[in-house]
Amino acid sequence: MIVCEWRDFSTDVATYTLESFEETIGDSFEAMMFEEGNDIPSYIWTVNYVVIIKRNTRMYHDISFTKIPRNPVCE
Repeated sequence: MIVCEWRDFSTDVATYTLESFEETIGDSFEAMMFEEGNDIPSYIWTVNYVVIIKRNTRMYHDISFTKIPRNPVCE
């Protein structure tokens, strides 16, 4: 399900608000996608990036962000 309004989400390590996410990524939020049964998004779209959310599990449940440019310029 794709939603166009921010939903706060948490891991064992951090809580992500709109402000903290935009500060971390350095771009403005546009939409997020949740897969069925998950309370952490799989993808977040910003003005310039698609951010892939990867789950990391060792001692704690945490996530990492991978930014991919939305509109790469080919020369």
